[in-house]
Amino acid sequence: MPVIRVRSLRLPPPGGEEGIRTPSPYKFKSPLTMSNMIHELPDMPDIEADDSFRLVIKKLSLYIAENIRLSSTFEQLRTTAAGDCLRHLVDHLVLNCDHPAIVNALLALKWHYGAITEDKGLNDARASGCEIAAWRLLTHLSEREAVDYCLYEIPDPALETNRQSDEEETSQANEHSPLIARAWTESMANPRRKHELPNNPTGNKRRNLLLQSLTRLTMSMTGEADSNDEEDPTAPFINLNALEIAAIADAKRFLSQNVVQKIITGIWNGDIVFWDNLSVHTEKKPRFYNPRTADPFSRLRVPKYLKSFEVVFFASFLFLYYAVLVERHPTRITPLEIFLYLWLAAFSYDELSEWIDAGSIFYAADIWNIFDMAIMAIGFTYMVLRIIGLRTQNEELIDLAFDVLALEALFMVPRVCSILSLSPYWGTLIPCLKEMAKDFVKFMVLVVIIYLGFLTTFSLVGRDSFPLRDMTWFLTKIFFGSTFVGFDIMRKIDPVFGPPLMILFVMLSSILLMGSLTGMLSNSFSRVITHAREEYLFVYSIYVLEASTSNRLTHFYPPFNLLALVIFRPLRLFLPSDDKFRRARIILLKATHLPIVFVIAIYEWIRGTSLKGATYSAVKAPPHGVPIASPAMMRKLAGPRREMRGRRSITSLQSDHQAAQGRPGMSSMERRISVNQARQAEEAQEDAAYTERATDVEVRIADLAAKIDRLTELVIAMQTQQSTTLGDVSLS
Repeated sequence: MPVIRVRSLRLPPPGGEEGIRTPSPYKFKSPLTMSNMIHELPDMPDIEADDSFRLVIKKLSLYIAENIRLSSTFEQLRTTAAGDCLRHLVDHLVLNCDHPAIVNALLALKWHYGAITEDKGLNDARASGCEIAAWRLLTHLSEREAVDYCLYEIPDPALETNRQSDEEETSQANEHSPLIARAWTESMANPRRKHELPNNPTGNKRRNLLLQSLTRLTMSMTGEADSNDEEDPTAPFINLNALEIAAIADAKRFLSQNVVQKIITGIWNGDIVFWDNLSVHTEKKPRFYNPRTADPFSRLRVPKYLKSFEVVFFASFLFLYYAVLVERHPTRITPLEIFLYLWLAAFSYDELSEWIDAGSIFYAADIWNIFDMAIMAIGFTYMVLRIIGLRTQNEELIDLAFDVLALEALFMVPRVCSILSLSPYWGTLIPCLKEMAKDFVKFMVLVVIIYLGFLTTFSLVGRDSFPLRDMTWFLTKIFFGSTFVGFDIMRKIDPVFGPPLMILFVMLSSILLMGSLTGMLSNSFSRVITHAREEYLFVYSIYVLEASTSNRLTHFYPPFNLLALVIFRPLRLFLPSDDKFRRARIILLKATHLPIVFVIAIYEWIRGTSLKGATYSAVKAPPHGVPIASPAMMRKLAGPRREMRGRRSITSLQSDHQAAQGRPGMSSMERRISVNQARQAEEAQEDAAYTERATDVEVRIADLAAKIDRLTELVIAMQTQQSTTLGDVSLS
């Protein structure tokens, strides 16, 4: 029998330090040490509650750039040790940071890193890290605190200086103060603005300006030159909240998180409102809706009702459109046609107001707005041709005008059904079609190049047989599948070069190009449909944010907006926009929209009666509809919140330590399971204390998860006993 050799460890000398190895940084420590472990990390950003937004971005960018130095995927950062720095950052922010713009800064950095083209892998990893840190930070907060952080708008430093004497008051709202304001859409005459964008840039110029501002800030993060700049690089982000920055930055994973979707759904249903009263001195602030104190006319600003009335308006628009085409009077303008002109003018004015209020970036993000622009272009083209034709008595021009109007159906009929994009099925297909259309346009560039090459060759070789116009039509037929046409004319083009050139063209167009196009579109569809939920929720979020960004205290529904345009717009040329002027607009709004408000009130009464006792997944308002915390209120609550989070964190660390000690005979795998169970129990207690009551489905899922953990622990224990038994048998 072979001799069994046992290797023993050398014990350290008593009372001496020699031989003691350096402890592992991941070794379980005492509760006091664990509670202070985050503070001992050397690279943690020290963010104070009164730091400016530019300073917050600078400190976070230093930490992200220092700790994420390798390219990693989103899942690797979320689930592996590559994302440990993000966990430490989130824990540090939860315990020590109460700056209200911390989520805004993380999402702005996500946009910055995602837009950098150099070293794409590394910068994509940093962008994903910022997005992960943003939504993990929200998961550590209660729902009320998450609403505070997501709807906090970056203030103007000049206004903050002026408000130092009275920090309790929030900014006053007037006729021109945006609901969710944008730095790039405010008027140059607005006295509230100090930082203005040069030449009022729009579209991609605005996006590039925002990116350049962040690039300037992050490039100077190791020097002090930034602090002496006359122009604040973060000025374009003034009055943007976290949800808007996330939408601009394409932070689809952030917007798809449950805590964020509850806020967006609350805005959609009107549980979170920005105006609860319709008066001259109404304050602009996000708050929870209280039906007892809110003005019924403030419900006109709820996105759900805005979009519902939009569908009704488009249905009437479509009815007038069909009526005019069926009537088709060639010699005069009929009353139905006059109503069609009024509806088109009201629709165009409403779209112009929406573009100014929401900003060109949000406006272009919604695919249905492209349909709206096409409807306006075709409609005004029809009006011009129709009026010129009637004035000149030109029948051909009148017929052309009605033919142009017939093209309107291509865009108006789908636009009426745009409400279907709120459905998960249709809301997922629309981004798929959008991505496929982009790839199709890119691929058609190659097709056109090859087509022009063969067209030039065939036209010159067969110049004696076919003119350029006929050859162009023949090649178009061949490209779309009529290959027999090419075989019929190839010898007529040229007996020598015609057949081989035509066979080559047929092979390229019908086999290679069409097959490649089909495969590329299939890949585009699969790429988008893989993240179907994220794509749908991103479209839904854009839909809600766009509908809730009107920059006027009085928002008139079309066609009533024409009354405000005709009555008040000329008066603004020579009368000041004072309280009397604003009060007159409010009176007109109440007089014209009273039936709509009555219908909304009946609907909410019926809905409230039918939903009694039912659970609702969105953020619920407090009993008295308290407003969402202002920056001053958040600073006052910073101390109690930090103390509560510290107690929760220390309690969880103590649970980890107790679970880590475990039984003396426990294996390392069993200790990990015990630690995970302790953390899950602590998270369950935290959720029960700081969130709404769990639903029946959530309770069942938690019960199943606990049973799975117990079964896993039993299996591991049985495997350990079996391995011990086998070891004893081998020794014997």
